[in-house]
Amino acid sequence: MAKYYVGTAGWSYEDWDGIVYPVRKGRGFHALPFLADYINIVEVNSTFYRPASPALARSWLKKIENRPDFLFSVKLHQAFTHQREGFTQRDADEFRAAVDLLHLQSRLAALLLQFPWSYANTPENTDYLLRLFGLFAGYPLAVEVRHASWDTPGFYGMLRENRAGFCNIDQPLFKNSIEPSAVSTTPEFAYVRFHGRNHENWFREGAGRDARYDYLYSKDELGEWITRIKELGTKSGKVYVITNNHYRGQAMANALQIRNMITGEKVDIPDLLLEKFPVLREIARRIQAGQMDLFKTDGAPDGKNGKGDEI
Repeated sequence: MAKYYVGTAGWSYEDWDGIVYPVRKGRGFHALPFLADYINIVEVNSTFYRPASPALARSWLKKIENRPDFLFSVKLHQAFTHQREGFTQRDADEFRAAVDLLHLQSRLAALLLQFPWSYANTPENTDYLLRLFGLFAGYPLAVEVRHASWDTPGFYGMLRENRAGFCNIDQPLFKNSIEPSAVSTTPEFAYVRFHGRNHENWFREGAGRDARYDYLYSKDELGEWITRIKELGTKSGKVYVITNNHYRGQAMANALQIRNMITGEKVDIPDLLLEKFPVLREIARRIQAGQMDLFKTDGAPDGKNGKGDEI
């Protein structure tokens, strides 16, 4: 039976204060162990902007040492996925230093190679992917592409040959956007990322990160994905599910919903999150009543769909 890991992309967001995290934090408070009480994986997205130092990686490991099942996924630096030129072997080695520590401690879920929507399927881009596979050999690799041209048996076969995982994504759909899927290319793990469906701001010039990822998934939208996630669980031993609709804690709310919907297991919920997302109160009430079918059947949760990374 597959092991499901559900969590958020990142944890350091000022707009989570008063929604996920307390406004007044006690002495020694850190977001990472706080989240580890509720979810079992986080995706480190700060590494997209700058490599983490070994000292920082050691501090992360220290903070979750009492959570033996907790994992990190690490997002590859943009020099390798977006700029794609000018980097050296030294840059790759510098990036690997912190990732090696997580990997050696069996805390690394995957190294995520996330490419922009404009990165289409061409022979040159396929060759470039193979080059990255060589640079970062030895890690579990997950590849996220957003352009529909990659949706081919040849591409999935190439990932299988290199034991790289395909990242299934939910994103705003435009012409030539890759659509939701349940593709597994390695028996070790499968990967899913939720970006939100903010069509209005996804490609809008001047739209910032928060505007793109301001989106709350409804119960029905999540339900479509639960079927896919369970299907992935029949193909891979582990399934990593990451919510990237981070603005104002919506990723955390949806992560807890997804975690419960996959298995029906009891989930703990931060008190502040209960106040901000009324649908989560229904989960808590039914848990207290000893019921495992924890979601309302009479419509979507409070809160309207909004909007949703590096393009």
